[in-house]
Amino acid sequence: MPELSHGRRMLVLAICCMSLLIVSLDNTVLNVALPSLQRELDASTSGLQWTIDAYTLVLASLLMLAGSTADRIGRRRVFMSGLVVFTLGSLLCSLAPDLNWLVVFRMVQAVGGSMLNPVAMSIITNTFTDPRERARAIGVWGAVVGLSMAAGPLVGGLLVDSVGWRSIFWVNLPVGIAALLLTWRFVPESRAPRARRPDPVGQVLVIALFGSLTYAIIEAPHGGWGSTAPFAALALTALLALLFYEPRRTEPLIDLRFFRSAPFSGATVIAMSAFAALGGFLFLSTLYLQNVRGLSAMEAGLWMLPMAVPTFLCAPLSGRLVGSRGPRLPLVIAGGAMTVSGLLFALFEAETSNASLLAGYVLFGIGIGFVNAPITNTAVSGMPRDQAGVASAVASTSRQLGQTLGVAVLGAVLAAGVGASSYAERFVTASRPGWWILAACGAVVLTLGVVTTGAWARATAEGAARRLRGEDQRPRRTEVEA
Repeated sequence: MPELSHGRRMLVLAICCMSLLIVSLDNTVLNVALPSLQRELDASTSGLQWTIDAYTLVLASLLMLAGSTADRIGRRRVFMSGLVVFTLGSLLCSLAPDLNWLVVFRMVQAVGGSMLNPVAMSIITNTFTDPRERARAIGVWGAVVGLSMAAGPLVGGLLVDSVGWRSIFWVNLPVGIAALLLTWRFVPESRAPRARRPDPVGQVLVIALFGSLTYAIIEAPHGGWGSTAPFAALALTALLALLFYEPRRTEPLIDLRFFRSAPFSGATVIAMSAFAALGGFLFLSTLYLQNVRGLSAMEAGLWMLPMAVPTFLCAPLSGRLVGSRGPRLPLVIAGGAMTVSGLLFALFEAETSNASLLAGYVLFGIGIGFVNAPITNTAVSGMPRDQAGVASAVASTSRQLGQTLGVAVLGAVLAAGVGASSYAERFVTASRPGWWILAACGAVVLTLGVVTTGAWARATAEGAARRLRGEDQRPRRTEVEA
């Protein structure tokens, strides 16, 4: 990629952030619309879970393929293709005649979305080569997530109350078209110096693993664990097959050598934990505010602002902290805030008091605001630049898989606890195990934020980068021995 002027780099960052905005906005807007969908399409709790998880599941399954394909055939080309498919999928979602078709069209959306965020992050990584400038750019990237969380509930609530849930997908159309035209005009093409070969077997195993695991979790409360046991067994088999097959390929879909880097492995687990908490938090909060408190979609959107605004404000601060002091402090703040938020709901039933509910939302928003920048920065820092697409795709996959599992697990816990009762009767009691799970996710973020950001962790990252570049370690060992 040619060296760009500062103004051109800022424009490329803005274009990439537009793609993140529509993908992130789509999830937050849809969460506010879930009760309306439930009434109009007669959807069960599992139906609502699939409306969210069909999207995040396909994203998680295809992100690594999209990242490696973009490195191979051109990042701008794949990015533009993703914008076309995502915009078309949004149009189809707005026309869905029933829940089943909505789930199918959400999957079409996700195919396009899988070609956006990881590829955009790869474009940013290769555009901003200075580590401090890159960290600030990633902070802006994280702020867009906060912006989507702040705008999503309000925009979604306004549209659902005034026009209907179908209108929430119309927002993507003008933004997607504008981003497509701007990308064609201003974003230069780039690709990895050496093309990576496709790995169809690895891709099939990833889809089998993620799909069967999600199905087993979501459907277990309805069909019983006996009926979903074959899918759990399929997930385990696919995982073992991946661990056996991928290291034996010269150019695997998932290069397991990445995970020899403690910061990269830590960022992967942190991303899964944080975004599992986010997916579950949004799912529980939306159903509680509208189905238990009886608020309208717009009122529920206003109630979620105390979570969204701190996310928006803390994300750029987190990016600056990562650039100046490293990832540890933002991760400690994020993990601590998320843990305390979960405990407020689990121990003190924060839903039953306006003050404690507000405090829980603010703390969770601070946690999510601080967590995104260190995840992204750690995932790509120290890696060879020609591996940036794959590395950032693994980080993005971890986020989407985490969100998928968060909705699946907490939705299953809620469905099992509510049973045949109404949400109003059983929600607070039925959701308590879910809040404990969220607190545990925060504790994982806190612990790994400390463990995987020290001198030992940095040394493992340097060793992993040398292996990925194919550098021989034996001369260095011979020198030491001599």
